[in-house]
Order: sequence, then C-alpha cells, then structure tokens
Amino acid sequence: MPTWTALTTLPKKPPAEALGEALEQLDPTPTGVGVFEMEDGSGLFEVGAYFVEPPDEVALAILAAAYGANDFAVSEVPDTDWVAHVRRELHPVEAGRFFLYGSHDADKVPEGSVPLLIEAAMAFGTGHHGTTKGCLEAVDKLFTSGFSPQSVADIGCGTAVLAIAAAKVLRLPVMASDIDPQAVDVALANAAANDVSELVSCVEAAGFDHPAIAEIGPYDLVFANILKGPLVELAPDVATHTKAGGYVILSGILNPQADDVIAAYKAQGLELHSHDQIGEWTTLTLRKAH
Repeated sequence: MPTWTALTTLPKKPPAEALGEALEQLDPTPTGVGVFEMEDGSGLFEVGAYFVEPPDEVALAILAAAYGANDFAVSEVPDTDWVAHVRRELHPVEAGRFFLYGSHDADKVPEGSVPLLIEAAMAFGTGHHGTTKGCLEAVDKLFTSGFSPQSVADIGCGTAVLAIAAAKVLRLPVMASDIDPQAVDVALANAAANDVSELVSCVEAAGFDHPAIAEIGPYDLVFANILKGPLVELAPDVATHTKAGGYVILSGILNPQADDVIAAYKAQGLELHSHDQIGEWTTLTLRKAH
C-alpha cells in the first residue's frame, strides 16, 4: 500500500511541536507525526507526517505559513517489503557474550556465544539500537564479574530481548512487563523462539503496576530501557522493587540527559556503578545500597 510523507523544517522547538500537534487534526488524518531536532548542527527542527492517502497540500501550505515553517515537501513513498529490506540491512550484533541475530543469519552464530533470536519484523528492541546493545553489554559485565541474581525484572520490555538474555544465562524465571499489549505478545513469541517460555513471563502493565510483579519482587536485577521522562518517574518504584545490594540497568537515555537520571535515582538510594555510552545513547548501571 503506498504512503505519503510531508516534511518541513523550522528553527525553534516550541513552534515545531505546536505544528506537529496541528498536523494531527488534518483531514485526511496522518498515521503518524514526528518532531525531531536535526543532527546536522543547523539548530533546525524537522516536522514530518505520514499518510495512507494523498494529503491536502493546500492545508499543509496554510499550516506552514501559520507556524513560520518552510513549505512542506510532499512525496509518495514506494510500496516496499520493509521486513525483507530490514532483514537484508540488519546484521548480527555482538554484545559481550550475547549474539543477537535474525533467523536469516542462523548459520553465523559463533560457538560459545549466548544466541538471542530476534526477528527484524518485531517491535523495538532488535538489539541494533544503542540502548539495547548497551544494556546487554552492561549486564554481561555484571554476570562475568560474578553477580548471580536470583530474581530479574525487565520493565518496558519491548521484544523482551533483555529478559530472554537473563533467562538464558541464569536459567531462572524472569518477569517482564510492557504497557503495550502487542509488545507482550511479541515478548512471549520471542521467549518461545528462544526456548525459554518456561522461564520468561510477561504481563501488560505500566511499570511495576501488576500483582504478578509485586508477588515475585523485590528483585536482584531490574532492567528499564525506556526514555528519560518515564525513567525519572519510575525511580521511586524501581527503588522499592529492588533488593538491597541489587543492580538496576537503565537506558533509553540521551547522553546529555544522563545526569538528571542519575540524580533521580541517587535520591532513591541507588548509586552509580557504571556509565557507558554508545553513540548518542547512555546506559547506566546503578546499585541499591545495602
């Protein structure tokens, strides 16, 4: 099915965000709207909308003028088998001892690695993003240093790659949660594909807000690979659900945001253990005081 994009730029964040909100009211309604700061050092913000039918270019011109944006560039996107395309483009990822791959690369799994089968068609968390890779590397460092948790939670699990990784190494039950019911289905499918269905449980929940999570906790190890805002909001709950001496691995944090997240968790009794960066993303490992 063909789709259309409408893209523009403007110099300041508040009007860019306001334009993004206004785009959501168009008819035909866009299927998605995004506002991003461009990474070319220009200081401009890109505002984009995606449509499944041709957008109203007159309405777009009026909005651009009203918010001081450049004229929208409207393009039809060719009908592409994106799953096949992504499979061709995504290569296996090594993160410590973990080897993350799609079924099309099953013949490349190295001997002695911990294989994690995650298909490219799945939700966020294929391991190619710096946040997921950072979490895998951070937990592998803990495991190889001798840390052996008896209880693990993966909050905002996405594809559950972190829960699956922990289950494969520890051979112990791992609890996962996500606010998106589709992510829960994906997590359970991935657990089955990796032969850890009996170890990985996943529930639909915002953070720790589910009886099954409370029943198993507090936890020796907690993953939360989300975004800065939700991570800061979750800090008190993470502290409550982490055992004394336990570790917390956080990501989804842009490098300039790290200090704010560290401060929020320090206020809850969690001290910084390690601070790692992959590209523009930070992964934090913290430890709850005894």
